[in-house]
Amino acid sequence: MLQGEITFDRVVRWALTVLGFFIVYTLLDTLSGVLWQFFLAWVLAYFTYPLVIFLERRCHLRWRVVSILVAILLVLSVVTLLVVLTVPPMVREVSRLTDDVLLVVQKWIGENNIYEQIQAVVQNEEMQRKMLKVLEHDGTVDAFRYIALQTWELLSQTAQILIGVVNVFVVFLYFFFILLDYETFSEGWQRLIPRDNRPAVVQLLAEVQDRMNRYFRGQGLIALLVGIGFAIGFSIVGLPMAVGVGLFIGLLNMVPYLQMIGIVPVTVLALLKASDTGESFWVIIGLCAVVFVIVQTLQDMVLTPKIMGRAMGMNPAVILLSLSVWGCLLGFIVPCFCPDGGIGRHEGLKIP
Repeated sequence: MLQGEITFDRVVRWALTVLGFFIVYTLLDTLSGVLWQFFLAWVLAYFTYPLVIFLERRCHLRWRVVSILVAILLVLSVVTLLVVLTVPPMVREVSRLTDDVLLVVQKWIGENNIYEQIQAVVQNEEMQRKMLKVLEHDGTVDAFRYIALQTWELLSQTAQILIGVVNVFVVFLYFFFILLDYETFSEGWQRLIPRDNRPAVVQLLAEVQDRMNRYFRGQGLIALLVGIGFAIGFSIVGLPMAVGVGLFIGLLNMVPYLQMIGIVPVTVLALLKASDTGESFWVIIGLCAVVFVIVQTLQDMVLTPKIMGRAMGMNPAVILLSLSVWGCLLGFIVPCFCPDGGIGRHEGLKIP
């Protein structure tokens, strides 16, 4: 019998496999409103577990419950510190930005004689008759309907807030109990693997997990340093909301080259600064471009080779070479390393 021959037994196995996937998908879709809390708590526990282990082994905290509580307090303290350091400057910048927008709007209204146009429309006799007709209409039913809708909206928002508080509490309970027996949860899935294949699969997944942990830690540190660099550079330029925009672009840096989206808010803020101070827009946007070039160069030439090389166990020269090679092949930002810019050498390859 040929190996690829379709038999009744094989068809039954395929049908049962498809049916099993369909049942699992249906079950997950039905229970998604409940399972998301557990999965969110699992992700939080996954990132908090190293800190708990550090507190147990290096700080000699004997009880796991104490280590979990201390880890939660440390995380909340760091988050509070970041909020205290970043939110007040951002609030001031937003207030300043709001004033700039109002000035621009008032200037535009004055230049286009908007007030005179509105006055001409209001003084129009036909428009006045239409307005009086609207005001004379009996709106009692509409008023009651409006009040009922507002009341229902208020009740709905209150219910949503209460549901949100309950969800947060449930996630915290999941998070706490998962950390309490994290080893049991993380090793329990191994029993689902056949005994003969278990060592190879466990070793492979452990290697993948270790590499992923190293990568995300390194990428997170790079994103933080890049965000700080953008915040400092934009503050020197005098851009509104410099700290917030800089940290936002640093957060986008978790996905390679996604920080280029930050050009859009930077351009808008440069326009507002130019209209507020009377400076040349091209000078401001040029200085912002210099900040982008400097930070991007430091990231590609210093931060990524050093940090990712140490995190992934690779020589920085290899990391730099990979950036150059893939930049030549795919273009975008790094093709400047190639002699011809990575354009026109590869037939059939469209370089953006």
